[in-house]
Amino acid sequence: MAKLYNAVSAEEAVKVIKSGDHVHISSVSCAPMCLIEAMCERGERGELKDVHIHHLHTEGPAPYVDSKFEGVFQHDAFFVGSNVRKSVQQGYADYIPVFLNETARLYRDNYIKCNVALIQVTPPDEFGYVSMGPSVDATLAAVENADYTIAVINKYVPRTFGDGLIHMSNIDIFVEKDEPLETAAPGQPSEIEKAIGRHCAELIEDGACLQMGIGSIPNATLSCLTNHKDLGVHTEMFSDGILELVERGIITGANKALDKYKMVSTFVMGSQKTYDFLHNNPRVLMKDVAYTNDPFVIAQQPKMVSINSALQVDLTGQVCADSLGTKFYSGVGGQIDFIYGASRSKGGKAIIAMPSVTAKGVSKIAPTLTEGAGVVTTRNHIHWFVTENGAVNLYGKTLQERAKLIISVADPRFQEELDKAAFERFGSHFHFVKK
Repeated sequence: MAKLYNAVSAEEAVKVIKSGDHVHISSVSCAPMCLIEAMCERGERGELKDVHIHHLHTEGPAPYVDSKFEGVFQHDAFFVGSNVRKSVQQGYADYIPVFLNETARLYRDNYIKCNVALIQVTPPDEFGYVSMGPSVDATLAAVENADYTIAVINKYVPRTFGDGLIHMSNIDIFVEKDEPLETAAPGQPSEIEKAIGRHCAELIEDGACLQMGIGSIPNATLSCLTNHKDLGVHTEMFSDGILELVERGIITGANKALDKYKMVSTFVMGSQKTYDFLHNNPRVLMKDVAYTNDPFVIAQQPKMVSINSALQVDLTGQVCADSLGTKFYSGVGGQIDFIYGASRSKGGKAIIAMPSVTAKGVSKIAPTLTEGAGVVTTRNHIHWFVTENGAVNLYGKTLQERAKLIISVADPRFQEELDKAAFERFGSHFHFVKK
């Protein structure tokens, strides 16, 4: 079959980027490194200034946040990943607080311009369609609104179905570069994370629809679901942890109200085994983030269960998940999208799960949040709270009732200290009694 496009070099492609432009980079494992490197080379030669960079989080190097590019590239991302965290904390890069479901709206409603979209796609099929593979998220909206879309054709991008199938006519410039995607090997959960996973799994019923991300706690939870039946997946992302449940016939999607029998996500990050699983798999739908993370879509799934993590929780149930005091660590992401959606679902459960102490032995349950810490999930939104010490439901509880419940799942070493703080806050009649 004759080639359906004319490819140019990455260096030639990025010449369309002008000073002052807003550039969107495809997210997570699909960040096109050859275009990023070529753009940064132009920056080093002094050809660009005041270029705004937008994306969710990306894996791999992010050279545009280096301090040497101050005044050249302005990183204004929708999430703070590990590769840009230090630069954001030092002020060389920045972050736009936004619910994940609204990131696409920023482009579609022109709150943020998109002059150039840098994406990575599969080779075209016989009908001229390419697939955005494991990363649709807000990138689809960027492509729809960009003045120029530059696509790297990469045979290693898995071909996925759903909203990420786009026609070549939507792409302005093509570059060819075959290189494996960034991977994330699943880590082994600690004993504490295994305990958290067991407590979460006990809350999940047969026929539930799951949202959980990457990491040891989601994997530990999934490993405890091997005796469940007819689970579904509607999530913003998934990773290797679900593969065994699919292979065992436990994830079927038979109980879903929307996208029945399909696994729905907006991006995927995992090992090569996960990317192989995605390739040409009609059971997986990669959808626009405005759909996957819409709380009112999520709420339509019966028994919707969301499991999200936290950095710190106070005695009233306020959840900080994006910052350590004034230092930004991650972002709002989809936590509220799914907590609100799951809590409105018939039979749904919204879960915040975290170890009760940090790796350094500091209690993550505190009388009050650290000064400067942001509230991602409010005390009004929180329902289930899980640590290695148990699971408690805070919904409908008074401030004093929930303080007692939260203290009950704190590390025993800190319970007396937390009890004293609650006593000082709520009055002499407050007293936590250990079980």
